[in-house]
Amino acid sequence: MNSLKYLNKYLWKYKFRLLLGFVFIIFSNLFAVYPAQLIREALDLVESKLSGVAIESTSFLTVYIENIPITKVVLLYGGIVFAAAIIKGIFTFFMRQTIIISSRLIEFELKNEIYNHYQELDISFYKENNTGDIMNRISEDVSKVRMYLGPGIMYSLNLAALFVIIVPIMFSINVKLTIYSLLPLPVLSIIIYYVSNIINKQSTKVQAKLSDITTLTQETYSGIRIIKSFVKENYFTAQLEKENENYKNRSMDLVKTNAFFSPTMLLLIGLSTIFTIYVGGQEYIAGNISKGNILEFVIYVNMLTWPVTAIGWVSSIIQRASASQTRINEFLSTTSKIKNPSNEIIEIEGEIEFKNVSFTYPESGINALKDISFNVKQGETLAIVGKTGSGKSSIVNLLLRNYDVNNGEVLIDGKNIKSINLNNYRENVGFVPQDIFLFSDTIENNIAFGYKNKLPEKEVIEQAAKDAAIYTSIIGFEKGFKTRVGERGVTLSGGQKQRVSIARAIIKAPKILIFDDCLSAVDTETEDIILTNLSKIMKNKTSIIVSHRISSIRNANHIVMIENGELIEKGTHQELIAAKGAYYKMYQKQLMEENE
Repeated sequence: MNSLKYLNKYLWKYKFRLLLGFVFIIFSNLFAVYPAQLIREALDLVESKLSGVAIESTSFLTVYIENIPITKVVLLYGGIVFAAAIIKGIFTFFMRQTIIISSRLIEFELKNEIYNHYQELDISFYKENNTGDIMNRISEDVSKVRMYLGPGIMYSLNLAALFVIIVPIMFSINVKLTIYSLLPLPVLSIIIYYVSNIINKQSTKVQAKLSDITTLTQETYSGIRIIKSFVKENYFTAQLEKENENYKNRSMDLVKTNAFFSPTMLLLIGLSTIFTIYVGGQEYIAGNISKGNILEFVIYVNMLTWPVTAIGWVSSIIQRASASQTRINEFLSTTSKIKNPSNEIIEIEGEIEFKNVSFTYPESGINALKDISFNVKQGETLAIVGKTGSGKSSIVNLLLRNYDVNNGEVLIDGKNIKSINLNNYRENVGFVPQDIFLFSDTIENNIAFGYKNKLPEKEVIEQAAKDAAIYTSIIGFEKGFKTRVGERGVTLSGGQKQRVSIARAIIKAPKILIFDDCLSAVDTETEDIILTNLSKIMKNKTSIIVSHRISSIRNANHIVMIENGELIEKGTHQELIAAKGAYYKMYQKQLMEENE
């Protein structure tokens, strides 16, 4: 139960609703217990009338029914029992409306809390955890927790209320009969204690395997085009069958445990009824109780049957919820390594400096950058060139502060990037990633996504599309800017997706614009158009262009060449060509490839 203590803040928040639900439970059980006493009285009165032997009765109906026929007596008591059942049903309805709805409200808030916490975590968290597991904890695990907060609490309170009401009544009638009737229950409690531990371990394994299935399914759907192009449908079907088989086996272990548990509980509860009838018969013969008391005890035992049976079910719910909440707490206790130090709004000018920066990826241990230094003034363009895996994108990650440096400093306008308002800084940065991601929405909304605060005017969206050289392609679609791009932009070509992403970045009029090798899918003519447009847009603003294609960067104010995480050359295009080093060799190689 330690992991479930986290939910106490929600239980406290809805304490009055839960308390009202407990009041409804008490009234519901009072009207459930009362009919048993009426039935006992009715049976004893009928026996009295048939035998002619008077019995003592404390019922307020005694005087009224002395001189009426037996059939009317039975009908009268039957009517009262029916009325009591109706009232019990009403209170049961209110009980569920308070406790179960409270659990739904807590489920709503818990999902929001988890989702908001996900938004605060840094990039490394998403690299270390797969999407399927992240989704499973906010869906399946929260659903298991809700079962504890709703039915688990409701049935536990119901059982407690029933015992508090019924057991004293039973003892007041006959102590011996009560002891024998309740004798199997302690044995049941011991069995529940041991079986619950087994259920907890098995539930944890089941939930973990469900996360694996969710991950595999999500990856299959996301990569369906690749799977089909490589004709790997049968392979992934076999993989899913294998995971499902493991999930089935673990679930069957849990089912087998419950299959043993439930009949054992029913056997012990059945023994209570047998003891009640046998010992009750002996007590009746001895003259200690009436026949009506035996029937009353049988009703009480049967009333306790479902709540006691529910102990096993509730125990299973609690164990599953505990396993799920443990998984949820694991993520909720994860803190972002990237902290926003301030909410102060500052004016970003755009000067960037890397001062002896070294960086190692925490999740992989790869040493990506080694003692990198360079400076870019406001309004200048810096180009970063190098082979694949040289460390270019690592510089971008540090500029966006997706990670923090291990050594050295990243300075923005002379201030350490760790000390400035991160949200304010990122609002002034336009970023076009290498791996383009478009939302399953219209082209218009995908471009407008980059705009600050509110949706822009249509003219602003169209101008951004023109600047990104995608306007002509968009108006060529049947629905124009209202065209839906599908999941991750599947309906667009690679070049079209890149240009929509560029439009999304420049529509916010950023002070710093970062291109992470995002022009690779466009032809040189389109590239020239985009770069010409950007030179106008980014006047007096800072641009970072990451590329392995020299044609994209030759007009930059500064060019740095990275190799194996080290800065090996820097200067202008003409200076680097004149130096005839690694940059010159790359340039000559690309010229030869273009001329072939």
